[in-house]
Amino acid sequence: MSSPYETGRSAEVNRLDQVSSHVDAARIVSQMLDDLRAHPDEWENATLERFLEALAACLSALSALYANRGEQFPAQPTWQLISEALVMASGYE
Repeated sequence: MSSPYETGRSAEVNRLDQVSSHVDAARIVSQMLDDLRAHPDEWENATLERFLEALAACLSALSALYANRGEQFPAQPTWQLISEALVMASGYE
């Protein structure tokens, strides 16, 4: 970040829309770790404390996010939903 008023970014991952198993979710988490190691100063929530705080907020806001997109919030979480929340938390303000 070049100024104190800029915010960081979310983790950059590939094929988030193709997550359908625990193996796919593990791949996303590995990509997040690689991205954090490569760009530690660019993540919005690069510390465990900030990440967990953001993850709690993201999980609380998921149903509203789905409603805003005009989508039905799933009754049961999927590996894709969990992966999306993890990536969202890396950049949540």
